[in-house]
Amino acid sequence: MSSRFEKLTAAINASQLDAVILNPGPTLTYFTGLHFHLMERPVVLFFAPGANPAIVLPELEMQKLTGLPLTPYPYGENPEGWNAAFRGAVQSLGLDGRKIGIEPRQLRLLEYQYVRSAAPKADYPDASPVLAGLRLRKEQNEIEKMRQAVKIAQSALEGTLPLIKIGMTERELAGELIIQLYRNGSDPELPFSPIVSGGLNSANPHATPGDRKLQAGDLLVIDWGAAFEGYISDLTRTFAVGEVAEEYGKIHKIVQQANAAGRAAAKPGVPCANVDKAARAVIEDSGYGQYFTHRTGHGIGMEGHEEPYMRGDNLQLLEPGMAFTVEPGIYLPNRNGVRVEDNVVITDSGADVLSDMPRGMRVVG
Repeated sequence: MSSRFEKLTAAINASQLDAVILNPGPTLTYFTGLHFHLMERPVVLFFAPGANPAIVLPELEMQKLTGLPLTPYPYGENPEGWNAAFRGAVQSLGLDGRKIGIEPRQLRLLEYQYVRSAAPKADYPDASPVLAGLRLRKEQNEIEKMRQAVKIAQSALEGTLPLIKIGMTERELAGELIIQLYRNGSDPELPFSPIVSGGLNSANPHATPGDRKLQAGDLLVIDWGAAFEGYISDLTRTFAVGEVAEEYGKIHKIVQQANAAGRAAAKPGVPCANVDKAARAVIEDSGYGQYFTHRTGHGIGMEGHEEPYMRGDNLQLLEPGMAFTVEPGIYLPNRNGVRVEDNVVITDSGADVLSDMPRGMRVVG
């Protein structure tokens, strides 16, 4: 924890901020190792360089702080006393009138109102660039946890595939996959609910599993992931349910080639845009460019979507330790869709592909 707080101190000192606040979520866990649920009882960590971090939390959570260099400001069950705990934390660090950085995508109005009431003269700029930059380059132990999350996910899907039968609903298949994820060792909190979509639903990149039954001739897209000690995997494979039309086999091969091109383009010093352009060029040259409707990938780590993003306009340079997905797709509206997704980490000389599950179109059902 201390080394990460030291990095945070340096990042704040190099920015226009005086402090940051964090509520339950990946960034709070990253710096402290603490896990809290987002609930009706607010939890906020206050961090300012040169002082012990302060944390406002319910009394019932105090045992989690044992041995940690945090100054607690606990409160009881009566909400009328909660403002006093926030005032205590703010005053201890002298934060009123200062620039207190926040995470707009994470901080709720609940916590913000309590902090704002305790520090009404403070400014609250966006601290995302400062915080994301610290989490952007994964340490080796983080990469190994992600590698294990990939292994769990792949084993879980291999254990699920023999259970697939024509007539099974997407929802039933998703349920079987979730069971296998837990049996193979995933953390209880999955990174996201699996996407299981067959036939015309597979042409929707973010379809929700429903009561549609798998039919012969369907393409079946399964987008799933596991979590291991807080780090996630995010994979996609596309299967044939029985015999499929020739064109569907064709677009599957095109997407495979696009996936391979995107992975091959991933190297240190290369713009993120190049990964997207390499994958997209394969699909466009094959005449299906209009059916590739999203970016080629996104960062992964403690969250399913984080920096860096593999977009055609993102000139951010890839650096060792950056981890992300490569997931090109072709989606034919009201017909069928294909996506093939792998997890990649940039190394000193190239890229380490964490996932190795077969990418060819296997027949199920």
